Amino acid sequence: MYDRWLGKHNQLKTSFFLFGPRGTGKTRWIRTNFPEALYFDLLDYDTYRTLMSNPSLIQKRIPDGFNDWIILDEVQRIPELLNEVHRLIEEKNYRFGLTGSSARKLKKKGVNLLAGRAIVHHMHPFIVQELGNDFSLEHAIKYGLLPSTFRTDQDPKDYLSSYVTTYLREEVMQEGLTRHLDSFSRALEVASFSQGSVLNISAVARDAQVSRKVMEGYFSIMEDLLLATRVPIFTKRAKRALITHAKFYFFDVGVYRTLRPMGPFDRPEEAEGAALETLFFQSLRAVNDYLRLDYTIYFWRTQAKHEVDFVLYGEKGVFAFEIKRSANIGPNDLRSLKLFAEDYPEAKCYILYGGKKSLYFKNIEALPFEDALKDLPKLITKGALA
Repeated sequence: MYDRWLGKHNQLKTSFFLFGPRGTGKTRWIRTNFPEALYFDLLDYDTYRTLMSNPSLIQKRIPDGFNDWIILDEVQRIPELLNEVHRLIEEKNYRFGLTGSSARKLKKKGVNLLAGRAIVHHMHPFIVQELGNDFSLEHAIKYGLLPSTFRTDQDPKDYLSSYVTTYLREEVMQEGLTRHLDSFSRALEVASFSQGSVLNISAVARDAQVSRKVMEGYFSIMEDLLLATRVPIFTKRAKRALITHAKFYFFDVGVYRTLRPMGPFDRPEEAEGAALETLFFQSLRAVNDYLRLDYTIYFWRTQAKHEVDFVLYGEKGVFAFEIKRSANIGPNDLRSLKLFAEDYPEAKCYILYGGKKSLYFKNIEALPFEDALKDLPKLITKGALA
């Protein structure tokens, strides 16, 4: 059992939403941290059927005078329950924990999101700080950091293959999001070639043999199911001509590697380079969320094709990160960061690489990749963590 960072630095005291892809450990975390809670599993058919037919029945399932937490697991399955939750928070002062692995139904117009009465939190795959000595960069790059890939009673590759199938069949079909499962499955595979790259939806649509409109819908489904996200371009106070398209990432290295087909004509370094970048991105998202740092994550790319992989922007500062697999750093590796630093001299700039030593190039600091992952909370909080 690993000590998760969710709630570790910002204790949960009031009602909350907890979103995260399936398999990130939401249910286990809930049951561990709220052992006396009244628990409603909406994946259980009887519970789902009862509350779906009459959401107001939930009040009759809560004992009079109950003063512990009330958990609704997979609340997105019955959005109408949120009206009852809202009423019970107001009238009874109950505290609710509301988990979900999809935001699609909750984003629809008219769904009650409790008007700020519940704070939104996110659960991510493991981070190095949670795993401690059990962290292995080799494992992370190959299988990602979903908790079940660390179980000793199953092969992580088999688990990830099953995971992808489960998402397709249980999430996509269960929510009725697409009638063409085979087409969506092919789109996922084609999208894996865009991992860590600027997203050209028209080109992906052609490769997936669907229209651009359908492909845009598929990307929206991936995002709503929390399978993937798009990273926007950083344009604040821009001094150069920049591109406009976002970059694309599946949420976990292992999911990306499972979806990404490999054959004799595919170079391993292509997939591994995107995997390394993904590992940093998912760690960055998790630390930003768990510590409530409120950075927005961007990337920077000029029309002349100078690119910085990640830019963090928020009240606490501006940070730029470039990720390189190589164990050596040459002048070309620093060129984009130098240009970014010229435009944004207040930014703290890092290049993370495959070497073993920290190096300094004027206002750019080079850090071994694994060391940077371990020190990431300090790097982006400027030592604010105790």
